[in-house]
Amino acid sequence: MAKQKKHPQGTIAQNKKAMHDYFVETRFEAGLVLAGWEVKSLRAGKAQLVDSYVLLKNDEAWLMGCHITPLTTASTHVIADPIRTRKLLLNKRELDKLFGAVQQKGYACVALSIYWKAHLIKCEIALGKGKKDFDKRHTEKERDADREVQRAMRTKGKDD
Repeated sequence: MAKQKKHPQGTIAQNKKAMHDYFVETRFEAGLVLAGWEVKSLRAGKAQLVDSYVLLKNDEAWLMGCHITPLTTASTHVIADPIRTRKLLLNKRELDKLFGAVQQKGYACVALSIYWKAHLIKCEIALGKGKKDFDKRHTEKERDADREVQRAMRTKGKDD
């Protein structure tokens, strides 16, 4: 028997803008309902999560705004819609938590990343509160200060 090819490990796409715009409080791991051409495109790393969000409707979660670019070789016989709505697979308890939190003021449900877990493609979603402009500036200042401390520690270690 021939050896099967291993699936790529790690992150396929990240939504860095979500970490900038929201205070992330609770994270969930959800499965994705995908077509065959979408899986092939994700193997090639052709996905973007920049303006994606999660829509909660009729006791189901849907990933909106995720752009998966179709490969020309994989989708010749299929009419591919790169920004179609994709269903997220969550259990009832997780969906209840999401519905309860989103109905509270200021909470939003956003997609943070798409990644491989063994041979499955998972989507990490999170509940977050929106940041104000001064919160974003404060976070940036903290990040810069941490960077300066790390830089100072590295240069101090080299002097010894």
